[in-house]
Amino acid sequence: MSLQSMTGFARLDGQTGRYQWGWELRSVNGKGLDVRLRLPNGFERLEPEARRLMALHFSRGNIQATLSIQTSEARVQAEINQAALDAVLMLRDQLAGLIDPAPVRLDTLLSIRGIVDFKDAPEDPEALEALDRDIMQALDTVSVSMRSMREAEGTALDHILRSQIDTIEALTSLVEEDPSRSPEQIRARLEAQLAAIMDAATGFDRDRLHGEMALLATKADVREEIDRLKAHVAAARELLAKGGPAGRKLDFLAQEFNRESNTICSKSNSAAVTAAGIELKVVIDQFREQVQNLE
Repeated sequence: MSLQSMTGFARLDGQTGRYQWGWELRSVNGKGLDVRLRLPNGFERLEPEARRLMALHFSRGNIQATLSIQTSEARVQAEINQAALDAVLMLRDQLAGLIDPAPVRLDTLLSIRGIVDFKDAPEDPEALEALDRDIMQALDTVSVSMRSMREAEGTALDHILRSQIDTIEALTSLVEEDPSRSPEQIRARLEAQLAAIMDAATGFDRDRLHGEMALLATKADVREEIDRLKAHVAAARELLAKGGPAGRKLDFLAQEFNRESNTICSKSNSAAVTAAGIELKVVIDQFREQVQNLE
């Protein structure tokens, strides 16, 4: 299964009978799946099925789905307000002796407000079913198109993330192989520090100082951090190889990467190790920024 980015766009237009419609989908980063539907008045009935379809194709991202509909021809029907018409005719009869009793003309009736109402003609139920079916099929198709775009960007991110993981692994090896971590170097450094302390002061228990220095040396060792970094590198590669919605898990690993690099920097007693730790932090920050784009 391919990785998906959370950013994408797709559009699809079509026509059913006298209706011209179009779907437009836009997707950006999000903590979960947040689908915002914009449907024309009268088409709210499509919302439950539309949300179900979107959840089949996407598991994460802020997605805006907009449906636009226009009619190529107007269909209206005239409705006579019988009560208003009866009132006008009654008034004509009442004024028959006072005004010209000529018959009331149709254009006169049409000019009287409220006699005739023009309304949209009701759509044939079968035509509405066909329209709904075409619109939902189009939503499925346009979702596949946006998914393909997100997968293409996910593939590009996959290459970037693998390169960054390689760099993290190389910097971890650099820390592991640094001469300052060799037993000889550690012993020489501790002996020099101990000698400086003993020369500068009196009254110290040499055996106790040796014990304290050994404890400090143990606390300063970054073996555990190196091992955890290697484990996180292996886990990240496994997630990328597996594909699918791996963004949250990779984001967690990025936090763990950062924690170990911080500890290495704080324990470091070598300029080379400190420099490698700082470079690790830079690469890990870049890694996490890219992971934020993944589904």
